Amino acid sequence: MDGTMKVAVMNGIGQMGFEERAIPKPENNEVLVKLEYIGICGSDLHYYETGRIGDYIVEPPFVLGHEPGGVVVEVGRDVTNLKPGDRVALEPGKTCGHCEFCRTGRYNLCQEVIFFATPPVDGVFQEYAVHEADLCFKLPDNVSTLEGALIEPLAVGFHAAMQGGARAGQTAVVMGAGCIGLVCMMALKAMGVVNVFVVDIMEKRLEKALELGATNIINASKTDAVKAILELTEGKGCDLAIEAAGTEITTRQAIYMTKAGSNIVLVGYGKSGEMTLPMSLVLNKELTFKTVFRYRHIYPMAIEAVAAGKVNLKGIVTDEFSLEDAQKAMDYSVNNKADIVKAVIKI
Repeated sequence: MDGTMKVAVMNGIGQMGFEERAIPKPENNEVLVKLEYIGICGSDLHYYETGRIGDYIVEPPFVLGHEPGGVVVEVGRDVTNLKPGDRVALEPGKTCGHCEFCRTGRYNLCQEVIFFATPPVDGVFQEYAVHEADLCFKLPDNVSTLEGALIEPLAVGFHAAMQGGARAGQTAVVMGAGCIGLVCMMALKAMGVVNVFVVDIMEKRLEKALELGATNIINASKTDAVKAILELTEGKGCDLAIEAAGTEITTRQAIYMTKAGSNIVLVGYGKSGEMTLPMSLVLNKELTFKTVFRYRHIYPMAIEAVAAGKVNLKGIVTDEFSLEDAQKAMDYSVNNKADIVKAVIKI
């Protein structure tokens, strides 16, 4: 397809602008996708606010966005699994395929990954994108491209639940009710965990958690969260804790909330990257810590869960913006974190 497309670019910290760029052409194993929705992730906001995440430093102009859903409009010569008109969710990371981690199926740990919106790789706040066909997953008729865009964070939720060994009959607690906390909670429910408690300090997020299926919610700014969880579990504690807030206090609380022999899954990234934890208690309880870095082999499962009605992805969206309002979308998301659960850009 010839022509140009509109691209929202980050021109500096807190500064969005636009460029006209040529519509990319797919290689033999790629497809061209007309994007319809892109989720705004916490990492996008962090790059926008600070210009970096760890060693990844933004060099403007830079394109944010790594949670896309859209419609295939053109396919490369060797593509057989997709055709124009197919609606797809795009898994944003292309790995090398031959390193130790790729060969053993742990491709999310590949050190050579090319991942949307991870400097220096541009993201997809734009009208069209080309991507490897094998990383574009066809959506069933009853799954929208909005939901397709949100398969990416949901994949994190399922990976967290699987890392924790989630199963029917357990009782779990999720620390943090932002987007990732909520998809973790919904993934746990979809995997058969009936009782899932959610802890946060923002009332609107807790209300959303209850709306989406949390068994109980606890506002830790008003209640002793550890005491509340122990009361809800008759003093036993939870079988599994997922920490999605990324703070030392919530990680410490998770240690006190869980039974001996339990799993604690760390998903949230803290600002400092360091914590002081009660390790004597961890040892005495023989707790197992698992961590999450993105996901692997999850997209088909996540899409199936949405199609089957086990996960209400549309329910996490609280705000929608047009591509033309990219500056407003980013500023509003940064300045209203207590009110926004998940914002998306509609192309």
